[in-house]
Amino acid sequence: MLFGRTPQLPTPEQALAGRTVPAFEVPDHHTVLGTPLLGPYPEGLEVADFGLGCFWGAERKFWQLPAGVHTTLVGYEGGYTENPTYEEVCSGLTGHTEAVRVVYDPAVISYDRLLKTFWESHDPTQGFRQGNDVGTQYRSAIYTHTPAQAAAAETSRAAYQKVLTASGLGTITTEILPAEGRAFYPAEPYHQQYLDKNPAGYCGIGGTGVSCPIGVAPADITPPRTPGN
Repeated sequence: MLFGRTPQLPTPEQALAGRTVPAFEVPDHHTVLGTPLLGPYPEGLEVADFGLGCFWGAERKFWQLPAGVHTTLVGYEGGYTENPTYEEVCSGLTGHTEAVRVVYDPAVISYDRLLKTFWESHDPTQGFRQGNDVGTQYRSAIYTHTPAQAAAAETSRAAYQKVLTASGLGTITTEILPAEGRAFYPAEPYHQQYLDKNPAGYCGIGGTGVSCPIGVAPADITPPRTPGN
């Protein structure tokens, strides 16, 4: 697609038109956690959206957290094309990035803990790529659902930038934008929990090796739950 050119986001006028209804159905339940993938979710739960490269490995980082994550699903976010397909997103003509939606219980796991996982699970300084994966769909992104999430995301970016700079790494390119007005479109069924279905499958996720200085609340340190509970 790129033929040696630097990836560029399309304008709304350049983006593919998409479709008014999804081209496929999303599975009912998470293959690891056993919970419903789509809402409405139980009262008291919150939603967080992250883009950190190929969503196969990114999703696994969040479902493997010890407790507090109700469900995860992968999809496309931050672009213009309605109900895109994977092939359309990979064309670079939708404006979307590969994203992970994390539905979590803030009484058990904090948003700061999710941010820590986000920052430490990829290299947020690489722009439109993660490792060997190159394209606008691999850009780093946080789409916030509340003012509190937005403030925490901005604070964490500033804190992580300090330690990355001290370690000789570059400038964070992560986009932090409100999720409102940026629809999350679930990806095809085979992408959901891909590395659970294909344990030896490709995972392009890798961090910088630099710890993110975000505190972990005591409530986050709880015994692992069994799948389906």
